[in-house]
Amino acid sequence: MKQAYIFDMDGTLFQTDRILGHALEDVFAFLREQGRWTTETPLAEYRAIMGVPLPEVWRTLLPAHTEADRAQADQIFQDVLIRHIEQGHGALYPGAEEVMAALQASGHAVYIASNGWKGYLAAIVRQYALERWLDGVYSIEDVASSKKSDLVAHILSHHRLKETVVVGDRISDFQAAKVNGLPAIGCRFDFSNEAELAQADAVIDDLQELLQLDVN
Repeated sequence: MKQAYIFDMDGTLFQTDRILGHALEDVFAFLREQGRWTTETPLAEYRAIMGVPLPEVWRTLLPAHTEADRAQADQIFQDVLIRHIEQGHGALYPGAEEVMAALQASGHAVYIASNGWKGYLAAIVRQYALERWLDGVYSIEDVASSKKSDLVAHILSHHRLKETVVVGDRISDFQAAKVNGLPAIGCRFDFSNEAELAQADAVIDDLQELLQLDVN
């Protein structure tokens, strides 16, 4: 097997921005109905931290709420996200399918490493039949910690990977690569920012550019 690729999902392969606002609005509309939220939906705050594990998301967005409130918000959020995915409201980034197909055809292994929950990832994989090109899909739920670096380490160990590249859009992806001694490719997409992209070894504006890179 040639070089392996570990992709982030949200903001890298999947255009989460298409459904994120709808799901978050539903969560906070529910909280308002319950008298547990009185101001606007903190979409900008979520976009700023996109890519962190969901428990951290809810601790940030609902700092004064109970763990039970956060757990309920998370469940509503997941349910709405999955419903939007199944209704076809999301989309992969342009070139995502072609790039994964090309990597597989060239003998490269392709994996997903995401801070998202398993059910959410499974919905995306089903909707777009991504199993055609993937050698494995891994959620942060697959490791005991909330660190993406540990998730990437788990994939490397489980599949005995050596020559591997991490592709993502946020600092958690780049840090996960560096901790594991891997090169990182940054995607200048919806949730990225230049300060974080500066930590990547290479930056692309289109997934098709990935096929032209030589990152070791």
